[in-house]
Amino acid sequence: MNLQTERLILRPWQESDAEALYKYAQNHNIGPAAGWPPHTSIENSREIIKTVLSAPNTYAIVMKETEEAIGSIGIMTLRSEVYSANMANDECEIGFWIGEPFWGQGLIPEAVNELLRHIFEDLGQTAVWCGYFEGNTKSQRVQEKCGFTYSHTEYDRAVPLINDFRTEHFTKITLQDWIAQKNAGLRPNDAVTQ
Repeated sequence: MNLQTERLILRPWQESDAEALYKYAQNHNIGPAAGWPPHTSIENSREIIKTVLSAPNTYAIVMKETEEAIGSIGIMTLRSEVYSANMANDECEIGFWIGEPFWGQGLIPEAVNELLRHIFEDLGQTAVWCGYFEGNTKSQRVQEKCGFTYSHTEYDRAVPLINDFRTEHFTKITLQDWIAQKNAGLRPNDAVTQ
């Protein structure tokens, strides 16, 4: 199933996206901030599409204008292999990243807001969690813009993909908060000024 916004299509990853994925995921400013190592080759990216990004509810963020995959966004539930938040059965967690040339254009908040709509309206979840590692202010800012509020901090969390331990901050948005923002006439990312 594809989701769409004004500028983006969120669709399942395809092996043909490997070159675009490598183009952005090899950047050392992307993966380590999110807890995964930079990609080392197009073949490495193709393998990650097959083994990781093929998970259910994992989407390539595709620019409508160019049809190029420029990032990734996904939903993790208790049935997923990977998730960080301590969530209930009717809650989920999201994660995201976007290629550095696209930073600061509001594309990730646009993708997150559409994913939140899908999660609450189509999937019937009651809350969505998100997290960011200490120092990842870009991810923190996206979460704040999209209406997530701080929940708690966990220290010395293992980050096995990069063999590290980090402090992770968790945020959350409930269905009630999302509806309240919607009813107030605010898009979630308008709730916090830029």
